[in-house]
Amino acid sequence: MDRRTIWAILLMMVIAIVPAIFIKRPPPATTPTPRDTVGAPVASGPARTAPGVAPADTARAAQTAPAAPAAHTVPVTSPLYTYGVSTQGARLVSARLARYRSMAPEDSGRNAQILPKDSRLLGLTLITGRDTVPLESLAFTASADSIDAGQGAPLRLTTARGPLQVALEYRFAPDDYRVEVRGHVTGMDPNGGTLLVGMGPTLANTEANLVENHRALAVVTRRNDAERTDLGGLTPGEPKTVSGPLDWVAFKSKYFVTGVLAYDSTGGRISGATMAARPTTEKRPTEADVRLALPVPASGDFGYTAYVGPMEYDRLGRLGRGFDDVNPYGWPGFRTIIRPVAVGVRWLLVWMHEHLYLAYGLVLVFFGIMVRVLLWPLNQKAMRANMQLQAVQPLMKDIQERYKNDPQKLQQEMFKLYKEYNVNPLGGCWPMLLPMPVLFALFFVFQNTIELRGASFLWLPDLSRPDPLYVIPVIMGLSMYGLSKVGQIGMEPNPQMKMMLYVMPVMMTFLFLNFASGLNLYYAVSNLASIPQQWLLARERVKRGGAGVAQVKTVRPPPRPTKGKA
Repeated sequence: MDRRTIWAILLMMVIAIVPAIFIKRPPPATTPTPRDTVGAPVASGPARTAPGVAPADTARAAQTAPAAPAAHTVPVTSPLYTYGVSTQGARLVSARLARYRSMAPEDSGRNAQILPKDSRLLGLTLITGRDTVPLESLAFTASADSIDAGQGAPLRLTTARGPLQVALEYRFAPDDYRVEVRGHVTGMDPNGGTLLVGMGPTLANTEANLVENHRALAVVTRRNDAERTDLGGLTPGEPKTVSGPLDWVAFKSKYFVTGVLAYDSTGGRISGATMAARPTTEKRPTEADVRLALPVPASGDFGYTAYVGPMEYDRLGRLGRGFDDVNPYGWPGFRTIIRPVAVGVRWLLVWMHEHLYLAYGLVLVFFGIMVRVLLWPLNQKAMRANMQLQAVQPLMKDIQERYKNDPQKLQQEMFKLYKEYNVNPLGGCWPMLLPMPVLFALFFVFQNTIELRGASFLWLPDLSRPDPLYVIPVIMGLSMYGLSKVGQIGMEPNPQMKMMLYVMPVMMTFLFLNFASGLNLYYAVSNLASIPQQWLLARERVKRGGAGVAQVKTVRPPPRPTKGKA
């Protein structure tokens, strides 16, 4: 393999990985949206109730609304979470997850709190006729002071403003992070209305690396395909509108997500979403007001599903309609190739951890060895093809010298040479490219897979974060040097290859210093597992090297150009 091929491989790695870390995406095209206005009082209509909400509850709410109790938070508990629902606007204002610990310095060691203090999640605004009613600012009456999700009892919330009456019902799954929301509005305009469901303004920081977590903040919507809008790409004062119908809208951080899903035709799909960045003193926005629009028919019934929890790929997938696309596993331009590999690699790592009872560090060790064992026959074939290519190098050089002024004749003679000696000039390169999709996939797996978050191994406190001691990147660089050194045994001295022997490991070491330590661990193990094969083939190369060249020279003497031609 010549130095141009090696540099091409290195360049592909840099192009694929570096943009995901350093390059900011340009601001998306935006469409201004009008502000809500408060108009005349709403028209009255026949009183109805939401499914599961007793008529007496709605009537009682209408009578007692002026004397509603002071706002308080209703705790909802399950083995997975503790949610908090505020009676001020029926908003979800807190979400602590029992299975995940916060790594943020200000909240380290506690159950991860993924909602900010000023959460607007599930806060509602109703537009009916010419009136805009901010339900999120109204006091609701709750059916209970606390909810145990395991008992299956719903939380009912009711409020009223004049003739307008609203009844909500939240149902919580004890073994999942889904919240089923059903509601009914009476006193609306006869033509129905539009319900604006609030999200944001951000997700609380749960990670030790605040900058990296902020970089991952994004709003993701899905119509036919998932469309991601990074908060850093929004411009304050220039709201962005995503037209519907949409299956879902999600607000994500690095490992956690809140989403609203409405793809059941009986409940009405999301007709659009708006997002407006909040002014900030930081370089890039980290907060945005996000609202999605749901049609409310004249009957007054509406419903949707909320998800408030971790980005566990399998759990997201069970929600349907591609909700697992919230977890990117790739960068635009590479996702088509990388995502299937990343999904497969993630599944295998998690399966080995859960079924073989191995720590994730050992899983990566075995995975690195397994990849090299599976590629052993291909590498064997490629390296022998490389030996054959080296054997005909004298003939190739002679042809290049003889026909250097006749490119067409040069090409013809080179093809004849390849065909006669059954040499594939790319045969020694393409097997080296096969592990690259796995390496790229692992980069995104460690960037986004919550199962690897906080997984420790030996001195490494977290395989999803860089090695604080920089030991594993150095080991990776040394393994790369050793692999290259063994691979050059038996080859003719080449100043360019000798330079690459030192330059490549040093460059890769510095490139990988701030990458996930698990990625470095896999790469180091993969290199070390390749050394025995390189050594065996190097011995074969030494054994047959001189004889191979002599044999080629006797079998086919170099062609002589005709007189008068170069």
